[in-house]
Amino acid sequence: MRVDERTEKEKMLAGELYLASDPELVADRLRARRLTGDYNATYEGEPGRRTRILRELFGRLGPGAEVEPPFYCDYGYNILAGSRLYLNFGCVFLDCNRISIGDDALFGPYVQIYTASHPVDPAARRSKRELAAPVSVGNNVWIGGGVIILPGVTIGDDTTIGAGSVVAGDIPANVVAAGNPCVVKRQL
Repeated sequence: MRVDERTEKEKMLAGELYLASDPELVADRLRARRLTGDYNATYEGEPGRRTRILRELFGRLGPGAEVEPPFYCDYGYNILAGSRLYLNFGCVFLDCNRISIGDDALFGPYVQIYTASHPVDPAARRSKRELAAPVSVGNNVWIGGGVIILPGVTIGDDTTIGAGSVVAGDIPANVVAAGNPCVVKRQL
């Protein structure tokens, strides 16, 4: 019998069951906590410092990004953001898998993106293994305040998600969508 020689991080990024207590992943989360702590302690008069911290934290960050503190994430390096990103106060990105964000994306306050999940089967959950699925947000998307985006979701270009929505499934391009669960309300 061949033993799986992949790291827990490789399993996490592959969307398979993995152990978040793995020492490499714990160290990566501590790095992100240090960087977000440093970032959240900055003030508006330190734009250069803010940019340096975000560039170290994020996997990719296009020019013109504005992230209002506080901001929280699990790893940071799984967040790939385009140009002119705007995150309002209190956003939380659980980036156990890739979070891809296009250009000109606007996020209201307290938006939460979850790539992380747990098995629904109680026996599997007792194993302390977790799952993660990528999230993709297109270009020129506006995510209203308090929106929760669940694992595996794709939101198309030029779409608006209404405040307070819970996005549990894919949302196409060029629509206004809202609700719990979030559904298309009209085409643009």
